[in-house]
Amino acid sequence: MFLALKEMTYSKLRYTLIIGIMFLISLVVFLLSGLANGLSTEFRQVIDQWDAKEIVLSEESNKVLAASQLSMEDLEFVSSNDKSPLGIYSSAIGDSSDKTNITFFGTTTDAFFLPEMTHGEPFKKENEVVISQNLADKGYDIGDTITLGSEETPVKVVGIFPETSYVVTPVMYGSVKVVAELKFGKQMVAQNENFPINAILTNSTTNLDSDHLVGLSTQELIENLPGYSEQSLTLNAMIYFLFVIAAAVIAIFMYVITLQKTAIFGVMKVQGINTWFISKSIIAQSFLVGVFGVVLAAVVTYGLSFVFPAAMPFAIDIKQWLIYGVILIIVSIIGGLFSTITVNKVDPINAIGG
Repeated sequence: MFLALKEMTYSKLRYTLIIGIMFLISLVVFLLSGLANGLSTEFRQVIDQWDAKEIVLSEESNKVLAASQLSMEDLEFVSSNDKSPLGIYSSAIGDSSDKTNITFFGTTTDAFFLPEMTHGEPFKKENEVVISQNLADKGYDIGDTITLGSEETPVKVVGIFPETSYVVTPVMYGSVKVVAELKFGKQMVAQNENFPINAILTNSTTNLDSDHLVGLSTQELIENLPGYSEQSLTLNAMIYFLFVIAAAVIAIFMYVITLQKTAIFGVMKVQGINTWFISKSIIAQSFLVGVFGVVLAAVVTYGLSFVFPAAMPFAIDIKQWLIYGVILIIVSIIGGLFSTITVNKVDPINAIGG
């Protein structure tokens, strides 16, 4: 380690460039990781918060929540100590010049998965809704009236719960009947008390007494969200490729530096310094390059997270960063190992021109 530090101190510019490249690669890894986590959270956050034992959909829905078509009567075919209906309606609210996409979940007032309110109170009437904090941050507050759908159905905001997203949109909860009216029209719902719904959520052991129902776990439902798996796979693949690129870049730089020092290594061998001692110095240099680059990138990425726009989905997972940081340092060491092969082949006589 002493020899490695001595040489890095002597050749500051050379090793600063290598650390700079390692820093840039690590920075991209941490940024992609943060974006992947942010997008993943905004896709699945509300489903995680439901904490449901099982989510029951229609069999022909292909495990997609929005495609599931059930009715209130299907509650009779689900045996569970705690079960609640769920309807889903996607819309945009606000002025024509500044619309906000939202997801409106309809259920009963006693549903087990409803969130705790941070302001106001839970909805109790059909025309009342509660909204997430990220929707409140866009200018909506308790007492405001929001107009929804083509029939311009008014609903009143009575409560605000913590920030929650579903497929990168803010969330609101209200009556399942209002959601059915928004989707199918007031006239259709008025003639039929058996409202259409999308799912039945349970909070205990579930038995299904109908062939057209299928039960999913929370993770199964998340993996079948449209675009979720494809997006995660793409971003993770980019991160994995960056690991390979980091190893290749460090290997190339260390190899070039080793070639430039062939004569010095020859002299060291003539003086009786063995190959393993020289190789340890190269491995130590690769380790230090990795550590400096990764730590600097983590600090800079953390600082950048405070200046990113609020609309940018970015979430830091310290555990995942630690794993990626260790992997980057390991691939840096692997890159340096290739240069030890060159050191082993150095002939002292040829190296010093004998």
